[in-house]
This record gives sequence, structure tokens and C-alpha cells, in this order.
Amino acid sequence: MTEAKQQKTVKRKIIKIDEDLCTGCGNCVVDCAEGALQVIDGKAKVINEIFCDGLGACISGCPEGALEIIEREALEFNEEAVEKHLESMKNSKHVELSQIQQTVNEHAHQCGCPSAQAMVFDAPEEHIEVSGKISSALRQWPVQMHLINPRAPYYQGADVLLAADCVGFSYGDFHRDFMKQKSIAIACPKLDQGKEVYIEKIKSLIDDAKINTLTVAIMEVPCCGGLLALAQEGAKRANRKVPIKYVVVGIQGNILKEEWI
Repeated sequence: MTEAKQQKTVKRKIIKIDEDLCTGCGNCVVDCAEGALQVIDGKAKVINEIFCDGLGACISGCPEGALEIIEREALEFNEEAVEKHLESMKNSKHVELSQIQQTVNEHAHQCGCPSAQAMVFDAPEEHIEVSGKISSALRQWPVQMHLINPRAPYYQGADVLLAADCVGFSYGDFHRDFMKQKSIAIACPKLDQGKEVYIEKIKSLIDDAKINTLTVAIMEVPCCGGLLALAQEGAKRANRKVPIKYVVVGIQGNILKEEWI
């Protein structure tokens, strides 16, 4: 508590947890690199405000949409305190991260997390067969977010598509409707590591590559919203402003929402 008393209270971004939605699955605990979250009495809680950086890396893993970033009066983020906290966790009798992850995985199967729940779809009533070979609309390589270089020539002044990797398999006309005349990057907000790297790359696309527009295509499952949150955070950090559109695709391939923000 001594460390907390030394902190100033400022208006800043911080995580808010809706306890009515939280199921205590622990996904957010695993995703929080600062150790700011714990599951207490079956609900995720911020154990100390000074440990929460407010970037929202924990949001994408929540299957219930129980976490959000808000702006309010809170104690300042303290990186030095975080380092001491993480060191104390290593030296204490806390459950190892691998054990937490195992619990999370088991819970995902039990609760039927929408992103992992097994489903079988009926064939559509109308299925149009296309004759002839369909050309790929891909204009570049690589495409995975960790591998791309935001300063690559194909991003300069381009219209860019940032897509959750499941979208390309769910939406039948992905190449024609999403990729045409766009440079792309793909990512999985639930499984990928290093989300801070993604934020900085989005910022670089806006400031260094001076992209024209950014379209974010995500799936309807709650954890996929984390990709939009990363894009918005990257845009907030950028000096330039670009139009951002997000598209939500249903798990059976229909577009549920399309909106400029």
C-alpha cells in the first residue's frame, strides 16, 4: 500500500470489469503482462490500479465481453512497482502461468466459449457455383502482422485491410469484397502474443506509411473485438488521422455490421 500512496491520482485510461458478465475464466489474467488481474471469488478483479497500464491487452481474450477501457480518475501506472510485483509473484507460491493457462483452456471447453465451441453448419439453401479459376487479390507478402514491415512500399498511401485470420475462411467473397485494391495484414487477437507490437505497427502504418484508410474485419465472437481495440489504440497514438471502418462477419459468413468510426 505504501507504493500506492506515493502515486498521484490522474484522469487516465484503465480497465473496467463488468462482474455480471465475468465468468471467472481467467483468460484476462493470462493476457495481462503486468499481473494487474486476479480471479477472486470467481470474478476477475484489478488488484491494484498502479499495475494496470490501460492498454487493454486483456480485453481480446474475454469470451463474454466483460472488459472495457474507460477513462476515469485513477492512481498513475507505476512501471517500477509492476516490476517488483512480477518479481514477487515469481518468488511466491502463486500458481505458475502454465497452470493458469491450463485452467483457462479447460474452462473454455466447459463454458463453450464462442471462439472455441465446436459447431457444424447446414449447407446454405442457395450456393452459387463459380465456373473458371478465381484470381487471388493478394498484392503483397508477408501478410501476418508480426512479419509485416509497415514501411514496405506496398503500404505507402494505401488502403489497408487489417483482418482477423478467421474472416478469410468464413466470408466466401473475401478476396473480391475485402482484399481488392488493398494492402493487408492479418492477426488473431486471442492467440497472438506481443499485442503492443501490433499497436506500434498500426501507428507506423498511419504515421510512416501514411495510409489512406484502414478497414478492420473481425468475427462476431467477443474475443475478436480485441483487434478493433488494438487498431483504435494505434490510431490514437498516431499523429495523423485516418478514416477507420470496421466490419463484423458472422461465423456463417454473413456481414452483421459495417460502420465508419
